[in-house]
Amino acid sequence: MAVEKVTRAGAVYGQLRTEIFQGDLLPGQRLRLVELAGRFAVSQSVVREALTRLAGQRLVVATPQQGFSVMTLSLRHLNELTEARTEIEPMVFRLSVRRGDIKWEAQAVAAHHHLAATSLLVDGRANDEWFEVHEQFHQALLEGCGNDQLLSVAMSLRDAAAIYRHWSHPVGHDYERDVAREHEAILKAAVDRDADRAAGLLAQHIDRTAEALRDVAEGEGAGGGEAGPDAKEFGAPGVPA
Repeated sequence: MAVEKVTRAGAVYGQLRTEIFQGDLLPGQRLRLVELAGRFAVSQSVVREALTRLAGQRLVVATPQQGFSVMTLSLRHLNELTEARTEIEPMVFRLSVRRGDIKWEAQAVAAHHHLAATSLLVDGRANDEWFEVHEQFHQALLEGCGNDQLLSVAMSLRDAAAIYRHWSHPVGHDYERDVAREHEAILKAAVDRDADRAAGLLAQHIDRTAEALRDVAEGEGAGGGEAGPDAKEFGAPGVPA
């Protein structure tokens, strides 16, 4: 029975995680135990276990007396994380371009080939496989840096920004972006061993994702709990509290 509960909680967790990443469950949306239990035909304790796991990954927020809700994205956090990434990731990438050997270059080219052959959208929805291959490509670009400490920092920042990447399309509505061309240009600069150009293109690539979400945050104008313009947060428009 305990195994069955764990299995059910895992299934609920997986489905809710997908719906958060896909933008079906929007920033700030309430997640009510009774409704979810009825929807998934499981007990509230199973739903609570799944939501607690999501909260541990900071995709869901648990608030005393109010229950669970999808994380709300702070404009301040987005800007700070983007600043950190545009400083650190291009620096690590620059080292990769300068230090990477032919094996590193071949792995980067192969990772890009896999990415280029994977569709970003399937039936109009984000393809989970694309995001996995996308991460493999970006990790391959950074792995030639020759410094495990810097690589670890850069990858931890990428992990922290995963939700932003997923939400740039369904929440940020960045439909006009040619991300495939951006990846091609970044790889070409790396293969050409143009470290400065490669780093600059990667910084632009990172900031483009944040820019789409900044527009949403500023357009919604939802007040956050802190003072100042950077404390704005954006939630799910029209979603009841």
